[in-house]
Amino acid sequence: MSTFMAKAENVQRKWYIVDAANKPLGRVAVKVADLLRGKGKPEFTPHVDCGDHVIVINAEKAVLTGNKLEKKFYRRHTGFVGGLKEVKYATLMSTRPEKAMELAVKGMVPDTTIGRNALTRLRVYKGAEHKHAAQKPEALEF
Repeated sequence: MSTFMAKAENVQRKWYIVDAANKPLGRVAVKVADLLRGKGKPEFTPHVDCGDHVIVINAEKAVLTGNKLEKKFYRRHTGFVGGLKEVKYATLMSTRPEKAMELAVKGMVPDTTIGRNALTRLRVYKGAEHKHAAQKPEALEF
């Protein structure tokens, strides 16, 4: 009996829609990252990109528990001396909640070509409307 190894050309990709309203940001990001990698599939193979497409709606209604809204920062560096830029998550969630969700998911996928390709299949929307109805996404509850 040999071990099954998936091939990239045989991967069947499905579309899922996840509603982030009134759910913790990190918990939603974990589920989305697993779907993007394909970890729940029986034919999961670590070296093959076998994940699915994921649509996240209501990103602005995702919640951060504890004092994270005031104490957590999104930091980036421009590359120049003294170029550290930081934004409180309260500001980030009020202005660009899609970016907050994308950053949370990005931190949970591997920093490899497979992880970068998986992030291209992520679509995040601020409200409940999205433009992917033609793909007939399955709604996921957790």
